[in-house]
Amino acid sequence: MRQYIHQLSKWPSFSWDYEALLSTLGRVRNLQGQLKGQMINLGFNLKDEANLETTTLDILKSSEIEGEFLNPEQVRSSVARHLGLEISGLVPSDRNVDGVVEMLLDATIQHKKPLNKERLFNWHSSLFPAGRSGTHKIVVGNWRDDATGPMQVVSGAMGKEKVHFETPAAPALENEMVKFLTWFNSEDHLDPVLKAGISHFWFVTIHPFDDGNGRIARAIADMQLSRADDSTQRFYSMSAQRKVERKQYYDILEKTQKGDLDIIDWLVWFINCLMSA
Repeated sequence: MRQYIHQLSKWPSFSWDYEALLSTLGRVRNLQGQLKGQMINLGFNLKDEANLETTTLDILKSSEIEGEFLNPEQVRSSVARHLGLEISGLVPSDRNVDGVVEMLLDATIQHKKPLNKERLFNWHSSLFPAGRSGTHKIVVGNWRDDATGPMQVVSGAMGKEKVHFETPAAPALENEMVKFLTWFNSEDHLDPVLKAGISHFWFVTIHPFDDGNGRIARAIADMQLSRADDSTQRFYSMSAQRKVERKQYYDILEKTQKGDLDIIDWLVWFINCLMSA
């Protein structure tokens, strides 16, 4: 009995009513243009400061969504060092913080480079330099092997977890990721904001790693949004808005996972979240 979207015979041939999204996409494009115009009018130093604060916020909130609370001063200092910014009050940052920073900056600054398996493995290794998630040893820099059982996406406190969906099994991951990466790197006429929304949903559905899938999915979406903005600098944080809408995120994710290949409800949520950000 079919339970989830990735078990459909035509997966991953997504569909949506493009006409129904035109108005909202137009408003997003207008806001992006306004923000870009405002940033152009700022001086060089103020733009760097805005980019520093937004990137710091994005990293903090992306980790908080997963229940991991990083030291804000360490994150800010690591971002500043990686961007080559000379600011006062920098503090040392540990390897875990530096790894998260390196992943996001590689996604946004190097957004024009193709996304491939090796790059994803490097991102994953950066997130888990000690080879552990908390106290648990995990597969790092490679696809998960499901050694402890099927991968389930859950939310909620320990003992009160809610299962939202079950992901494709480990033997299918190589083929699933080949299809995803081929699509992501392809030149197409798809609106780049829509592509960001689809890429986030598609990657989260596959959930190819033992841990860190949410953060990598958000980095992939940010990479695509950097392409949409044609900018290596970030002046808004999708992760901060997703943190605010965490419950709605899991609700629409679960609903779409259990539906058909029409993902318009997910795309509407994603675009509205972007607009709020």
